[in-house]
Amino acid sequence: MDKVTSIFGENVFNESTMKARLPKETYKQLMKTIEGGEKLDPSVANIVANAMKDWAIEKGATHFTHWFQPLTGVTAEKHDAFIQPTKEGGIIMEFSGKELVQGEPDASSFPSGGIRATFEARGYTAWDPTSYAFIKDGTLCIPTAFCSYTGEALDKKTPLLRSMEAISKQAVRVLKLFEGNEAVTSVKTTVGPEQEYFLVDKSVYDKRPDLIYTGRTLFGAKAPKGQELEDHYFGMIKPRVQAFMKDLNEELWKLGILAKTEHNEVAPAQHELAPIFSTTNLACDHNQLTMELMRKTASKHGMVCLLHEKPFAGVNGSGKHNNWSISTNTGKNLLDPGATPFENAQFLLFLSAVIKAVDDYQDLLRISVASAGNDHRLGANEAPPAIISIFLGDELTAILDALEAGVAYGSKDKEKMQIGVTVLPDFNKDTTDRNRTSPFAFTGNKFEFRSLGSNDSIACCNIMLNTAVAEELSQFADQLEGSKDINKAVHDLVLKTIKEHKRIIFNGNGYSDEWVKEAEKRGLMNLKTTPDALAHLCDKKNADVLKKHGVFNDVELKSRYEIYNDNYTKVINIEALTMIDMTKKLYLPAASAYGKKLADSVTVKTSIGVDSTYESDVAKSAGKLTASIFNKVQTLEKAIAAAKDVTEADKAAVYYKENVIPAMNELRANVDELEGLMPSCEWPVPSYGDLLFSVR
Repeated sequence: MDKVTSIFGENVFNESTMKARLPKETYKQLMKTIEGGEKLDPSVANIVANAMKDWAIEKGATHFTHWFQPLTGVTAEKHDAFIQPTKEGGIIMEFSGKELVQGEPDASSFPSGGIRATFEARGYTAWDPTSYAFIKDGTLCIPTAFCSYTGEALDKKTPLLRSMEAISKQAVRVLKLFEGNEAVTSVKTTVGPEQEYFLVDKSVYDKRPDLIYTGRTLFGAKAPKGQELEDHYFGMIKPRVQAFMKDLNEELWKLGILAKTEHNEVAPAQHELAPIFSTTNLACDHNQLTMELMRKTASKHGMVCLLHEKPFAGVNGSGKHNNWSISTNTGKNLLDPGATPFENAQFLLFLSAVIKAVDDYQDLLRISVASAGNDHRLGANEAPPAIISIFLGDELTAILDALEAGVAYGSKDKEKMQIGVTVLPDFNKDTTDRNRTSPFAFTGNKFEFRSLGSNDSIACCNIMLNTAVAEELSQFADQLEGSKDINKAVHDLVLKTIKEHKRIIFNGNGYSDEWVKEAEKRGLMNLKTTPDALAHLCDKKNADVLKKHGVFNDVELKSRYEIYNDNYTKVINIEALTMIDMTKKLYLPAASAYGKKLADSVTVKTSIGVDSTYESDVAKSAGKLTASIFNKVQTLEKAIAAAKDVTEADKAAVYYKENVIPAMNELRANVDELEGLMPSCEWPVPSYGDLLFSVR
């Protein structure tokens, strides 16, 4: 047996391990919970816990933890040893069903948006049996949901699971209207999240306080070479990076993560990893683990993995493409058009539901990818614009156009590619191109939501997407159930939907200024920044749909509104303070010392009658910039100080957007200009060139 197949999933308490270690009846009952959503019997939990403990100890684990995803954007864990004391003064290794099913971490220090006060510490974690337990760093990790003492969700997993149940329920209602779906009892959304990242040498990273504190460079003049030659994209992978990728793949495979594709991305030092599709809940857990293991593995290789959406100005930032589809428990992909999509009424109905969902809830989808970091990418000619639209491609657009016009669609046969080299094999040309400028593009049998930032959890975008589509399917089922002629009813509904929502379909260049103007004419929203987007989270339309499908209640939704605004403000505040700190402690002292050297050189040259024009001119330019930088530091300090008077989270976010960020941009412009005047040996931090080409 080859190495990959032998190590794959070795650290996961997966279905095959459960089947081998659990009594037959216990295994059957647990699978009913995992696959059918049935409630877990407490007696089953005890048996599973004991088997899980024995397996973990055999693997070298000494502790267990409830592994959960609070609203910090990262994962959390509290480790407990399996040990229990005996009367004889020794210990035994125990793990009960109660410990498996429920934990009690302190809830007061996690973001709660006012749900929990500091003195109200109690919170609960609850085992999610649909996501397999795994061993990481010698600890048995049990994926769990996290809620407050009063029952509100304080995490990203709980609403994601709720949204998956919502879309399953409504999709099954629709499917029951079509013949051949008698065996369908549930529907699951599946996701394959592509992950972009940068690698830089740790010795260079350690000299950049901005990277350490914020994950991105707050200063930096453009390097002589960036991505202009497009030679890094899909280029030869450097041996050091290849060694990192090899180790990363092995660690991911051991955890049952389906890491599939790896390559160099557009910018220097930028790379990408893409997995095979899995159920959305599992994909979300796996993506969190992937980001964690990227950082750990990079460190072992003397590098640092940067997952910020925009680590460097002037070159592409990093995104995360959320490839989303819907499948039945019988294995049918509901977004697969088949050979004749124009005759596939079921496909066209589900396609129409997605189109309507994206149009009706374009603000929720934009909110789901909103963050301070992602604001640097969206619309920056490297990522989709902040305007949400759908790319369908030529064939599907032509089908919908024909349907709307009431004419027959003339299908195209597969066209053979003509390359002009006789020795190359023939292959079929796809019926449509791809569009990398679209935020939400149909790519054969799935939609690719391209707007996510690389550091984002994929939970939020899938929560909003699942809920929006569930709502449209619910409306469709209400209209179609009881129809005497289901074929005619479906035809009329698809036609009506396309006519009312075709404004959201755009197959052109999303980067162009013309599209911004066209989108405005169509009435599409252009929510350019995070505060602009978050202002719509609690709109009645959005609150109603999230509550209707049980994804969030009023308290949970308002808490997230507070948390997301507060997070935006805190991120910008940390960046601003870091800029002030670096300017005062590094850039201004370096500029002053260099100015003195220049002045001394002018004095010496003048005394011996040598031309000192170079030193004199540079000293004057550097002196003017230094004075301007000092003034702009003070302006930024005043802007931050004034922010303390803005106590409401949403108003504070707007204040930082309108006052602090512009002051930061002005300070950066001056410091970057100063960097261009000073010799490398005098500049106190590594340059962009040092960073982007540090891994050789």
